[in-house]
Amino acid sequence: MSKPPLPPDVPAPGSGVPGMEGFTHEYAVVNGVRLHYVTGGQGPAVVLVHGWPFTWIEWRAAMPPLAEAGFTVIAPDLRGSGDSGKPASRWTKREEAEDLHRLVRHLGLSEVNVVGTDIGTMVAHAWAQAYPDEVRRVVLSEAFLPGFGLEKHMDPATGGSWHFGFHAQVELAAMLTAGKEEQYLGGFWSMMTAGGLTGADRAELLRAYRAPEAMRGGFEHYATLVEDGRAARTAGRLAMPVLVLNGEHGLPQQILLDGAREAATDVRADLVPGSAHTIGADNPAWLADRLARFFRPGPPA
Repeated sequence: MSKPPLPPDVPAPGSGVPGMEGFTHEYAVVNGVRLHYVTGGQGPAVVLVHGWPFTWIEWRAAMPPLAEAGFTVIAPDLRGSGDSGKPASRWTKREEAEDLHRLVRHLGLSEVNVVGTDIGTMVAHAWAQAYPDEVRRVVLSEAFLPGFGLEKHMDPATGGSWHFGFHAQVELAAMLTAGKEEQYLGGFWSMMTAGGLTGADRAELLRAYRAPEAMRGGFEHYATLVEDGRAARTAGRLAMPVLVLNGEHGLPQQILLDGAREAATDVRADLVPGSAHTIGADNPAWLADRLARFFRPGPPA
């Protein structure tokens, strides 16, 4: 069976990434969905999993220094986001984790280090639960964990954030934001960065979120959060080393840290100096160094 053609405005397979020498755009069809990813470097593999409303681009600045530290760096677009496919049906974090598991197996990898942020943290947690022999070490950042603290913070009646419920009404949210992508997303991007997110980054993100079905695809990440929480509570605690990271000016760390300590047995924490929610963009050199120290052989730092 031939692969479906790529949309005309996406990067070509194997093409270089401007400003990122040694990195290329690649695609793989796994688990019934086309995944786009950017990769470069050599050494042990690190998979960087983005959040909403972002794509792989939120890791752009941190990827070259992480590669220079001796790692193969892989930054996929989650299904529904960026230049990856946007299936019509609902999907859970476990299904998104399955995509990434099959992607790294497609790449011939049997062991990876994983970094998640925002929605990507939820996917990283599900991946580590499902494949503990594959995920060597995991970083959870700038999120609340389904089943371990998220539910309280997505309930506006108890002071939780309104956007969880709105985004979970996928079709309604997509209809109301159609043609207003920049107006809706621009406020999130401004609020989430401490200056690291560049104008070029925002232009690329806007291109991605203006694509057909892109806003719906992004909102789909929210549609199953309650189900994700139930699944996470029954899937067992993580035994591999876990690092909890938050930006100094990002989400309050204690909520994620408390959830991680309930969800895992070996947890440490740190703050990204000067960073807000976009830790990969706001302080990329510090982040790359901290990840390298955590992922190197030997006891976790």
